[in-house]
Amino acid sequence: MTDQYVPPKVWTHDAESGGKWAIVNRPVSGATHEQALPVGEHELQLYSIATPNGQKVTIMLEELLALGKAAEYDAHMIQIGEGDQFGSGFVDVNPNSKIPALVYQSGEDSEAVFESASILVYLAEKFGVLLPEKGSERTKVFNWLFWLHGSAPYLGGGFGHFYAYAPEKFEYAINRFTMETKRQLDVLDKQLAKNEFIAGDEYSIADIATWPWYGNLVVGTQYDAQEFLQVDDYPHVQRWANAMLARPAVQRGRIVNRTWGEAWEQLENRHSAQDIDDVLALKPE
Repeated sequence: MTDQYVPPKVWTHDAESGGKWAIVNRPVSGATHEQALPVGEHELQLYSIATPNGQKVTIMLEELLALGKAAEYDAHMIQIGEGDQFGSGFVDVNPNSKIPALVYQSGEDSEAVFESASILVYLAEKFGVLLPEKGSERTKVFNWLFWLHGSAPYLGGGFGHFYAYAPEKFEYAINRFTMETKRQLDVLDKQLAKNEFIAGDEYSIADIATWPWYGNLVVGTQYDAQEFLQVDDYPHVQRWANAMLARPAVQRGRIVNRTWGEAWEQLENRHSAQDIDDVLALKPE
């Protein structure tokens, strides 16, 4: 290994070596430019993009609407490839400059919520659904919600980054994160062998949080890695992922703030249910 990398004594930022996302990654926080956030007419304002973390919240909002809750929302696209997350308005809502971010506005009162798990809990408690109020069942949901919150970075920032997005293929990094991704799939498969849903017999925010990552991985096109990861080895994850995808709210939520894929999968901004209806109507029979 004659070209082995030797870390310098002091690290410095090299924006040229970071690949596709180098232009928006930097080692400091805060706004880079003035940019006000758009505001729609509903009490719930979402600022996001349809990455797995973004899909968690749009699926949750569509599930709430399907349950008859007053959860109408505006969903505004944040173009992370163009640095919208570093605009002053977005940083005011989320100092960490990561999607998704939610603002609840009612009259002169407003409340900002960031981190996808926090948003899911906030909405579940606000509307009184998809999270048990107390007891061991609530604990189980939190166990698996935070399992996902801790595991997904290994899948997205680890496996997905080095397998799909890094400017070079590094065998050690791909092997390291593939091992961990398959271990997590095995954890999930064994849990779903005993339960219809992730936290037990009831559908919950644990399922909503997990499907955009692991469901998309095994039945969608996430990283185009199904063969590489041998996802057929996880039949219980497959069963659950397909059942999730059959839910109308999942089909609706997954396309919001999305500008890639088929025409019937793309809805840049959402302001009403009709917006989604119009896009889904383009899907071939």
